[in-house]
Amino acid sequence: MRNDFETLFLEHIDRHILLVTLDRPEAANAMNTRMGLDLMELFEGLLLNLEDVRVVIVTGRGEKAFCAGGDLKERKGMSDAAWQSQHVIFERMVRALMGCPVPLIACVNGAAYGGGCEVAAAADFVYASTNARFALTEVTLGIMPGAGGTQNLPRAVGERRAQELILTGAPFSAEEAEKWGLVNKVLPPEGLRDAALATARRIAGNGPIAVRQAKQAIRRGLQMSIWDGLAYEIEAYNRMVPTEDRREGVLAYNERRKPNFRGL
Repeated sequence: MRNDFETLFLEHIDRHILLVTLDRPEAANAMNTRMGLDLMELFEGLLLNLEDVRVVIVTGRGEKAFCAGGDLKERKGMSDAAWQSQHVIFERMVRALMGCPVPLIACVNGAAYGGGCEVAAAADFVYASTNARFALTEVTLGIMPGAGGTQNLPRAVGERRAQELILTGAPFSAEEAEKWGLVNKVLPPEGLRDAALATARRIAGNGPIAVRQAKQAIRRGLQMSIWDGLAYEIEAYNRMVPTEDRREGVLAYNERRKPNFRGL
C-alpha cells in the first residue's frame, strides 16, 4: 500500500487502523478526478491485500468540510463523453468503498454535500461533528445522485425520508441525520476524531476474521430473504470454527487474559 497519494493523507495508527484524510482543503475537499482515482486505487487495493489493516476511518482535512461533493470547477465545460468517463471512476470508487472488507467508519467533520454525503452513506457507520451538514444536492444542478446515494440513503433513513431529501436537495443537520438513522453519533468537533479512534480500537481488538465475516453477513444478508440470510450467516459462522483466533479467544477467556488475535 503506497502512502503518497496526491489527494489523500494516510496515517497508520496502532498498526491495525488506517486513517484516510480527504486532502483538498483549498477546494473544501471536493472530489475531482484525481481524488476519485486515488480512493479507487486505495480501496481496490485493500480488497487484494489488507496488510494488517482491521479498521478504516475516512475524514476530511480542516474543520469546515468533510467533502463538498464533485468538483464543479473541474466539471465546467466538460464534454458529455468526459463527464461519463469521469463518472465511471466514481462508480468504481463507491463500489470499492462499499466493498471494503473491514469496517469503514466515516468521521464527518463538516459539510458532506453531494458525493461527500454519498461517501458517508457508503460507510458502515458514521460519526459526525455538531457542525456537520449533509445534502444530496444533485437535482438542483440538473443531475441526480450517481455514487450510491439513491441506494444507500434509503437503506439508512427509509424510502420516504430519502425521497424527500433527494428530490428537494435540501440540506439537513447532523442532529437530523442522527435522528433519521444516517449518523450513529453526534459529537463536538474537538472530540470527533478521538471518539472514532476509540471505536476503531475496540473493533481492531476483536477477532479480525470474525469482524470481517460478521460485516459481510450483515451487508449481504440484508439483501436476502430472512431464510437465505440465516443460511449465509451459518456459512460465515462456520468459517470461524477451524481458526486459530477462535481457539485463542476461548483460551484467553478461560485464562482471564486479553486475547492475542492474529487473523489466522
